[in-house]
Amino acid sequence: MAESRQLFTLFWPILIAQMAEHAMGFVDTLMASQAGPTDLAAIAMGSGIWLPLTLTLCGVLMATTPLVAHHVGSDNEPASAAVLRQALSLSLILSTVALLLLNNVAPLLSLFQLATKTSDYLGAISWGIPALLLYQVLRSFSEGFGRTRPIMRIAIVGMLCNIPLNYVLIFGKLGFPALGGVGCGYATSVVMWLMLVLGIHHMRREPLFRQARTAFLWRPPELRSLIQFVRLGLPIGLALLIEVSMFSLIALFLAKYGEETISAHQITFSVTGMMFMIPLSLSLALTIRTGQLIGRGQLLAARFSILCGIALTTLFALLNASLLLGAGRQIASAYTEVSVIIDTAVQLMWIAALFQIADSIQVAAAGALRGFKDTTATLIVVFISYWLVGLPCGYWLAELRGLGVFGYWWGLLAGLSLGALLLATRLYRISHASTPTLHCPTVPGHNRMQ
Repeated sequence: MAESRQLFTLFWPILIAQMAEHAMGFVDTLMASQAGPTDLAAIAMGSGIWLPLTLTLCGVLMATTPLVAHHVGSDNEPASAAVLRQALSLSLILSTVALLLLNNVAPLLSLFQLATKTSDYLGAISWGIPALLLYQVLRSFSEGFGRTRPIMRIAIVGMLCNIPLNYVLIFGKLGFPALGGVGCGYATSVVMWLMLVLGIHHMRREPLFRQARTAFLWRPPELRSLIQFVRLGLPIGLALLIEVSMFSLIALFLAKYGEETISAHQITFSVTGMMFMIPLSLSLALTIRTGQLIGRGQLLAARFSILCGIALTTLFALLNASLLLGAGRQIASAYTEVSVIIDTAVQLMWIAALFQIADSIQVAAAGALRGFKDTTATLIVVFISYWLVGLPCGYWLAELRGLGVFGYWWGLLAGLSLGALLLATRLYRISHASTPTLHCPTVPGHNRMQ
């Protein structure tokens, strides 16, 4: 119970922050839909470009968390300043890449309708990407210290500010012109810069970060340290890209099945995506906790924390599965009144309920492996599970065996189950590869975790 409380202290602020950020995307879609279907379609097309890009880049910068957690665990906070400096330098480089890409997609978009409006939307949101990446560094740094509550507060402020900014810029209030979907892009950019300002304020007022503030003084990046950082972070970003691209490809394959099938798939995907925030947040908490314990040389305590984390995520998975099985029809009915869509969504939720445990275990294991600074294995497993097993198996069942949309979801079950098995095996091996230095599996709570 003591170790579970430690994890829960880290977990619940991360969960609220994740849900607040997810809610911003929901609010964007909802408010843009009031501006008209053209604006909504432009945002949907633009989001399909900028979200995978920034998710990948943010994934690279997430290497900050385990690196800092190791230094914090070993009481070597000055070394964390060097990590922060390299991460900030890298974020500026990645921001330049993102700005160039997002502001030069017009030739690609010219092949589709809504090219001009989508390009304008991407141009508007691109100016917030540097702030987003810089804030990701500050967020990961704070989480490496176990300081997750300030990140939660910043996310809530960002969500609350996003709504009035959308209203003003989309519909043209307070003297601003009505920009429609493009206004949504500018509103999101403003929120990104606001969150960065709040993140810097958090860095300045937090006593724990006093020694790390020297990282904001400009120095040329150290090439060797930068390469080591990228070597750890790039597999995280690529693994996220592989996962996102698989779901995007499935959505394209489903286009020929008609609106009702696509709607049922999207409803189920939306519901399970929200549920996934729970194991994902626990995974991030495990990265922090495991990294700090390994940094202290307390391997047995790290193993014990991992067991507690997997037990917690399995418990939440069982609750999610029970909800999908017991209230699937009521959940689907909240989205639509069309009986065919509801029936299909309910059947998909039954399949989704079956892979809740596998999905939770694989994401928890990946989080613990990041705490061990082992990210390449996760990338390899994700590629095998999703692209070599899940997607081909789903395509075979859907297109060659005639199962349609259900085939793709059975394929997801196969891929996630294999991923859970391989990552759990890897985690067991790497956590038992060293000689333990702690004889008691539980450790007192660290004051930085509060």
